[in-house]
Amino acid sequence: MQPEDLVRDHTIYACVMGSRAFGLATDGSDTDHRGVFLAPTFLFWRFEKPPTHVDGPLPEQFSWELERFCALALRANPNILECLHSTLVEHVDDTGRELLHLRGAFLSRQVYDSFTRYALGQRRKLDADVRTSGSPRWKHAMHLLRLLMTARDLLRTGELHIDVGDQREPLLAVKRGEVSWAQVETRMARLAAEAEEALLHTPLPPEPDHARVADFLFRARRASAGQPDAHHEVVQGVVSGGRFGQG
Repeated sequence: MQPEDLVRDHTIYACVMGSRAFGLATDGSDTDHRGVFLAPTFLFWRFEKPPTHVDGPLPEQFSWELERFCALALRANPNILECLHSTLVEHVDDTGRELLHLRGAFLSRQVYDSFTRYALGQRRKLDADVRTSGSPRWKHAMHLLRLLMTARDLLRTGELHIDVGDQREPLLAVKRGEVSWAQVETRMARLAAEAEEALLHTPLPPEPDHARVADFLFRARRASAGQPDAHHEVVQGVVSGGRFGQG
């Protein structure tokens, strides 16, 4: 089974991410497609395991295998958590709907550390741009501000909303370079301080619900293993490989 077959035939959830999901799209914006596929259980019975992710086959398309996706979400990976909260859903089946119902199980106070680490990494890149060229990449500056806003509001409310709403125009002004770097730095510092303050009173639990997620993954794997076509395919492969009847 080729990687593109996993995406085409076994995707359980697919959505649009990036600027379009954030409410920041302009005429030239790309459409970023993200998805989750459930590799058939029988593929794990071989030495060669299925891929943990697939890039493509369409342009701007990236998908994760369900277990990898859940593992990253449990570690509060910002990109993964935001993917679960896109309002631009392109495809979802019953297993995908159950995954979406688990969104709250992945959220915990760990988001403060994961979002902050990601933001610091992006900030270092912006600072390097300023040192070498005199100005940052304004699009990246805009998205860093958006990320800090998202983290602050998530910690304050316990809910993750990725559309920037009424912050669209102020953020796009940053992207267009209409706001000075000094002003952007001030905003970043204020948002970081507000996120730290929100952590002290957040309604989020200390840890994600590992047990609930593990139970979901187990049931998804078991249901896949029980599919007659999958079992027939792997048995046929073993027989044709000459492993039976050699006494």
